[in-house]
Amino acid sequence: MSPFETLRFAFGGLAANKVRSALTMLGVLIGVAAVIVLLAVGNGSSQAVKDSIEKLGTNALTVSSGGGFGGSRSSGATVTKPLTVDDARALADPASAPHIESVAPETTTSQTALYEGTSHAVSQVVGTYPAYFKASNSKVTKGDYFSSDDVLGSRKVAVIGSTTATDVFGTADPVGKKMTLGGTPFTVVGVLATKGGTGFQDPDDVVIAPLPTVQNAFTGFGSIGQILVEAKSADATSQAQNEITTVLMGRHGIKDPNALDFRVSNQASLLTTQADTNKTFTVLLGAVAAISLLVGGIGITNIMLVTVTERTREIGIRKAIGAPRGVILGQFLAESTLLSLIGGGLGVAAGLIGSHFTIVGIKPVIIPESVVGAFAIAVAIGLFFGGYPANRAASLRPIEALRHE
Repeated sequence: MSPFETLRFAFGGLAANKVRSALTMLGVLIGVAAVIVLLAVGNGSSQAVKDSIEKLGTNALTVSSGGGFGGSRSSGATVTKPLTVDDARALADPASAPHIESVAPETTTSQTALYEGTSHAVSQVVGTYPAYFKASNSKVTKGDYFSSDDVLGSRKVAVIGSTTATDVFGTADPVGKKMTLGGTPFTVVGVLATKGGTGFQDPDDVVIAPLPTVQNAFTGFGSIGQILVEAKSADATSQAQNEITTVLMGRHGIKDPNALDFRVSNQASLLTTQADTNKTFTVLLGAVAAISLLVGGIGITNIMLVTVTERTREIGIRKAIGAPRGVILGQFLAESTLLSLIGGGLGVAAGLIGSHFTIVGIKPVIIPESVVGAFAIAVAIGLFFGGYPANRAASLRPIEALRHE
């Protein structure tokens, strides 16, 4: 029997049970689409975080409270001290840290913004210095930044993100207008350029104000969350990091470098950590999606076994008139492969379409290899899981098959 005849009989067998064949292909479709979409979500999340980190610039350093990575505290270690504004001032001293360009202490909270009856919960209210804007690569598209005089005078002025501007002021120009933030009136002096979402937190939903103003209104004049430091150049990042460690160890009374109560992160280390995390995340998503493909393959085996049982008499007749084992085997393998081939093709289409939508705040980024791989695995599954039913059909003895009722 020619390959064309084998395919014709295979299509005829599938068409004889349209609903059953469609449901089987649906299982393969879901599995393939799940692989493509979930891996695209993982890749999109990784890309968004990477872009966000790179936007800070290669010479930006972040100082946070807490032990350094890999650092351990002995029982005799000094008591952990939180970061303070005085720590930031010490880092800004060119005599102690000549490779540091600027320092911006930060304190962060969340508040509700009100304007003419419109209410919006702002996820990030940042109190800081003007140096923050350059170090974090935050540019304004309307208005201007607040100044050092605004910080010294604890003025109630703010620069807001594009999401905050839209949700609070709508289509109106926010610059020069007053909004109430947590019960305190703030005058908007600038609107930041859109940075784009990074998944679960919108970086454009932010209000940035002078540090003393935020401390006085919301957080109090205690510790600060972190310090954003800008090195003089990308090449000076390592020296700046060493200077930060030396200055803060002296201020916090730490003698043992393995007992730090702060950590200094540069963009390279953040990118490395993010890449490792993303690899684990992608493997996990791929494993979950692979289960769907496995279930689809088991469905093919189940349906083909039912098909062989229903067509036992037909198999016996074909064998009785001289059909060789290879023809019977090829026909049922062709049917199972067609199920996975059509289901896989439709799954690829569904996965590509689904990847155009934002999922849980993440814009999926398709991995071309996942499309080819998922389709190839789907076809291989059809051959593998269809092998046992096809072999069972080909092994039937003609006499026993003809006796089957």
